[in-house]
Amino acid sequence: MINTVAIMSPGDMGHSVGLELKKHGIDVITCLEGRSDRTKLLAARGGFRIVENFDQMVVEADLLLSIMVPSNAQQFATQIAKSIDSTKGNLIFVDCNAISPKNSKNISDIITDAGGQYVDGGIIGNSPANGDTPRFYVSGPGGNSVLSLDGKGIAVKFIGDQIGQASGIKMCYAALTKGTNTLQVALLLMAEKMGLLDQLVEEFSSSQSNVLESMEKSIKKLPANAHRWIGEMQQIASTFEDFGLTSDFHKGAEKIYTLLNESQFGDETPETIDPDRTSLETIKLISKKL
Repeated sequence: MINTVAIMSPGDMGHSVGLELKKHGIDVITCLEGRSDRTKLLAARGGFRIVENFDQMVVEADLLLSIMVPSNAQQFATQIAKSIDSTKGNLIFVDCNAISPKNSKNISDIITDAGGQYVDGGIIGNSPANGDTPRFYVSGPGGNSVLSLDGKGIAVKFIGDQIGQASGIKMCYAALTKGTNTLQVALLLMAEKMGLLDQLVEEFSSSQSNVLESMEKSIKKLPANAHRWIGEMQQIASTFEDFGLTSDFHKGAEKIYTLLNESQFGDETPETIDPDRTSLETIKLISKKL
């Protein structure tokens, strides 16, 4: 029975998932030691109960959802493993991050060697804060343990007993969605540098109207999230290589997210995006800096 869930970190996805779990009677906890003011604000917004340190979190939680930027996933798992070892806890550690199957297997070894239980995970979909129900894909020998959270603001899908299946489906999905976003940004920037953006948009409006509508909704939001997705593209590129396919698509995508992160809009957060700035204006303004 899962009564207490720890979430690290209560960012955009984490805090809204925590809020939904709390609404369904789950005690949701986190540790804010060393976290940013924004993260502390989001934790308060999500109604999280704050614990002092990782040891206390491991002792009190039945299950931990690791939801953070991919580059921090293994270091965090190592810290939690130390707490599992020192407290002799039996925590279920669910890595929900956008990491390669190979990396997930490495983290599994770290957690299980310390005495914890490991579940491979991958999140697909937007946060509950947007009115959506994200899908939490899980796999591994203990994956069924997460099913008790299904219907509590999230949909949990157990897809197999192997570590790497859930993280693998996330890699494939994000390769398309976030990879496509960078292709769109690149070609629009190129069109603007050629002085052809308006003409290209006119053509899209007649022959690719659905794609144009999607770009208009998404592109202006990308710089605010680009810092998180640089590492995700690295993980996807690594996964392609691991399975004998070219990594070049997503090495290019990594460069586009780096460009967006270093642009004049890279310091934005989802809360501070200018609602009046269009995606095409975003492209034109970034292009001027190239």
